[in-house]
Amino acid sequence: MSLTYFVKSTWQRSWILFHFDRAHKNLSNNNLTRIPSHLSNSIEYLDVSYNKISSIVHGDLSGLTHLCFLKVTHCGLQYISPDAFSSNSEMKILNISYNHLTVIPNLHWPQLRILDLSANLYPSYALPASFGNLSYLSILAISSKNATSVNVKDFVPLKNGCLKKIIFGDGTELQNYEHGSFSQLRSLQEVVLKVTFCQRFDIFSNMIMDFDQTQTKKIQLVKLFPDQCTIKTDPFMAFKDLRVLSNLSIVDTWLNSSVMGKLFKNVWKSSFEETVFLNITYNEDTPDGFRLPKQNHTTNLRSFILDGVHHNQYHYPTFNVSMELVNKLTYLKFSGTGMNILPCNLISVIKSLQVLDLSNNLLNEGGFWWIGCSSHKVFPALRKLSLSHNRFNDLAEIAKNVNDMKFLESLDLSFNSISIGKPCFWPPHLTELSLSHNNLGNNVFHYLSPYFQKIDLSKTGISVIPLNFISSFPRLMYLYLSFNSIQVIPEDLRAPMLVRLHIDQNAITFISQKSMEGFPKLRTLKAGRNPFSCDCDSFWFMTVYNKSLLSDWPQDYSCSTPPSFSGRRLETYEHGWLSCQPGLQAAVVLSVLSVVGVALAIIVYACDGIWYTKMLWVWIRVKRRGYKRADRLLNATFRYHAFISYSQHDSTWVGSQLVPELERSGLSLCVHERDFEPGKWIVDNIIHCVEDSYKSLFILSKHFVQSEWCNYELFFAQHRAISVNDDSLVFVLLEPIPTDSLPKKFLKLRTLLRRKTYLEWPADERKQRVFWCNLKAILQTLNQSKILKDVATDIAEMCPLVSVKE
Repeated sequence: MSLTYFVKSTWQRSWILFHFDRAHKNLSNNNLTRIPSHLSNSIEYLDVSYNKISSIVHGDLSGLTHLCFLKVTHCGLQYISPDAFSSNSEMKILNISYNHLTVIPNLHWPQLRILDLSANLYPSYALPASFGNLSYLSILAISSKNATSVNVKDFVPLKNGCLKKIIFGDGTELQNYEHGSFSQLRSLQEVVLKVTFCQRFDIFSNMIMDFDQTQTKKIQLVKLFPDQCTIKTDPFMAFKDLRVLSNLSIVDTWLNSSVMGKLFKNVWKSSFEETVFLNITYNEDTPDGFRLPKQNHTTNLRSFILDGVHHNQYHYPTFNVSMELVNKLTYLKFSGTGMNILPCNLISVIKSLQVLDLSNNLLNEGGFWWIGCSSHKVFPALRKLSLSHNRFNDLAEIAKNVNDMKFLESLDLSFNSISIGKPCFWPPHLTELSLSHNNLGNNVFHYLSPYFQKIDLSKTGISVIPLNFISSFPRLMYLYLSFNSIQVIPEDLRAPMLVRLHIDQNAITFISQKSMEGFPKLRTLKAGRNPFSCDCDSFWFMTVYNKSLLSDWPQDYSCSTPPSFSGRRLETYEHGWLSCQPGLQAAVVLSVLSVVGVALAIIVYACDGIWYTKMLWVWIRVKRRGYKRADRLLNATFRYHAFISYSQHDSTWVGSQLVPELERSGLSLCVHERDFEPGKWIVDNIIHCVEDSYKSLFILSKHFVQSEWCNYELFFAQHRAISVNDDSLVFVLLEPIPTDSLPKKFLKLRTLLRRKTYLEWPADERKQRVFWCNLKAILQTLNQSKILKDVATDIAEMCPLVSVKE
């Protein structure tokens, strides 16, 4: 489990903040009188604050064996039994502040890291001996308005521990402090002291000296002096003897000019390197205000921060400080002071100043670069300047003036009233500029420098990124465009040096692959809180893009459209690969078509599809010719009684018996060997003979069904018979042929042989006479011309097949 914490205190409202992977249970403000017994064993975080739980006894938490965070604040808690936490060995953070406990509970958790016991009713600060087992305890907050003294034995159990930070006191004054009480906490690094002093400054001095004997570098004094306190002595005399303490913060405290003078006279002689004043109420009780004359020794002070000054006077506070005392400062911050004019000597004297923060004041161009100051040697070493939350407005004037700051690298102009119009000429050494929270619009890109490496244009009214924008900034590495109205990232943008891009809180619906290809060195992208469209446009970003580059993934990425997915996290949205990839779709379709084509080819080949295709082509030609001659068929007559189709292997029987016998009876026969027209295509000869014959006589044998030309002849005769619905087909079985053994090409022949009566050539001579009589009867007619004419009419009306020679 990973966590980030801020310990809650009386001087600053902050909260213990957890980022957890498993179970979390918040039961605060539920009017509970005890901790519920039905809680899941998997719970790791439990908050039961703001209830009416007066006690925690054995069994209340026995089922929560994985509990590592417990918060029981503002519950009126009065009693914790010695074995109340016996089952919670994994506890890492315990907050039982703001209750009515009179006894500091026994704790035996070796894994405990943070413990908040502040704002209770302990009569003393004596820690139980069991605290000696808290070997990993790093932060302790403890206070009680009933405990007015601190003894050496109180913190002995933590003497050999690794406590790094202590938050002590609740804003009341101590009556007694035994020297050495805190010096035994050798591992201390940071102290927050919330104890007020007005008379017993000896206690204050002893505590400060004790902290200086540990590893403490940073000390914060909260509400150091109570209201209505008259200070006549020097409360800071101990500062000049400090050797380890390096950072002093004074918070939520009133200071008058006389006390401020005493403070700085000692700070200048101390080991402090940084002095911070936060939310100070200042009053001048001396005629000349705050005075700090020249000192005869050097100082360690390198950083001075004044953030938030309140005064009840009708004029600005007066500060008379020898600039020689501050000429070694490298960091200076005057924020929230109401400053509207920058003193001239402050500009030029501090030769070592590298960072100047004048945010949250009333400065403008005239107040910062006012005419009474020399424009030469302005901030000779300054590298970073913050002018945010002021009243600057002319960007061109600012660009002109910063040319005098020869080493300035970073300029913050956020939260001003900046306007653009005149050309801006920026110095080449300025590489970072922040114009965020100024209403500038899309034209702002034309007023920037090609030397910029870091640009912050968050919330500046930008709706479009110009295509040539990035090319104007070849050195750009950091770009911030958050809180604008940008709808799309152009695909042609190229920023070869860009490593960080923020485009969150815009109107972007998708991020394409091509738009990201222009940033080969990008390492951090922040694009959350945009109205993403969960469709194929976002498919690449959701499935392929490296999410480790997204600093706000996945919590800030959700669908906006379509409505059915609105509010759904992008990480849970699933879209089919095939539906969003045209290339893959084409490949699948081609594969399927190829398989189907191969299958059809196999089927066609297996079922003699090639032969049927040829027949179809010929049939189409016959149909085409038939339509052209339909009007002439009504008067047509047939040349032959029968067209004889046979295999060449059966020509002996046909030539010696069939043809002589029928022609002796006056029948006209068409025989291909004799009647086919020389030089004409064989298929055309077949078609003509079939169309010019009243009947088609097929001599069936095993050789017949193996003949390719016999197949053609049968096909056309069969088509004619089906089209005109007549009885023009006559079959003679020269030898027995089982119908099931016929090739697939003769599917219709199989059906015809099953339905129609056919003649069989008998071996017996007596039966042969009957055969000839039957065959002649089939081929002869009483009124030949009439029948032939009727047949021709049927052919023309229903499905004309007869063609003419063209």
